[in-house]
Amino acid sequence: MTDRILSVEDMGITSAIRGITPFDRQQEQKAGEAGAPGDSVFASIFKTAVQNVKETDAEFVSNQYLLATGQLDNPVQLGISAYKNEIAVDLLIQLRNRALDAYSELSRLSI
Repeated sequence: MTDRILSVEDMGITSAIRGITPFDRQQEQKAGEAGAPGDSVFASIFKTAVQNVKETDAEFVSNQYLLATGQLDNPVQLGISAYKNEIAVDLLIQLRNRALDAYSELSRLSI
């Protein structure tokens, strides 16, 4: 298993993956802010996920423009940014689905 990790790091994929998930670090920083009135931990996680989708989409659109105008030196960057955007959107969709499942479970509870 160590060989796989080393080969993935050697290819530079881990640096691309690190760019996908600033999520954990932002949550650690906002942990103290979660006690603010009207703001919950879930809300901050959801806002961070939405912001991550916006940022990766902007990067993808920028790389598309640069490729179309011939300014992008490495066309692989477009594929990486598209994949980062896809993962960010998938994460947001999964968060939404889990929230809806939790809400439906709570609504089925009898008091």
